[in-house]
Amino acid sequence: MLSRRSLCRLLPIAGLLLPGAFALAQEAPDALVMRISTDVIDAVKADKAIQSGDVARIISLVDAKVMPSVNFKRMTASAVGRNWRQATPEQQQRLQDEFKLLLVRSYAGALTKVKDQTVELKPMRAKPEDGEAIVRTEIRGGGNEPVQLDYRLEKSTGQWRIYDVNVMGVWLVENYRNTFAQEISAGGIDGLIAKLAEKNKAASGNG
Repeated sequence: MLSRRSLCRLLPIAGLLLPGAFALAQEAPDALVMRISTDVIDAVKADKAIQSGDVARIISLVDAKVMPSVNFKRMTASAVGRNWRQATPEQQQRLQDEFKLLLVRSYAGALTKVKDQTVELKPMRAKPEDGEAIVRTEIRGGGNEPVQLDYRLEKSTGQWRIYDVNVMGVWLVENYRNTFAQEISAGGIDGLIAKLAEKNKAASGNG
């Protein structure tokens, strides 16, 4: 067993090896949302390819800046609903892959319009011991009315992760749940996967 003196010597070394992990664990939910939002806006402003609608570049940005702080498995499972448990691990992964691509393509147009937008955090009611939180924001600028953008987050193993997004009063998961249920009712899990893949392929062809 390590002595107290040995532990004191090792902690600074661990901090150097894992600075991201310590920072993420201590980051409050509103600070997390603010950081991600600012990082994405700054990245879009600096990338001409994203501004022109390059989906591959947008996916790369989402994977780098957004996905590490998103519980996308929970987001997809919530959208699929009770049928999620019937899906095999392979089907669940396909659903996540196609759903992510669908969302990226759906919001790609909004990213191409980013110019001088800024993010404003609304007051948040949360206690340190809470396991879930809602962070409310407004996107301002660009010559348009403020856009409401809210986030639902959960704390897991000391880290906050986003699992649902509200765009102008509509929660993303709820918005897709009824449509997904209809597709599953008509063609099962594979039918939903095929439908999502079809939409993504059509969007790719039109781009």
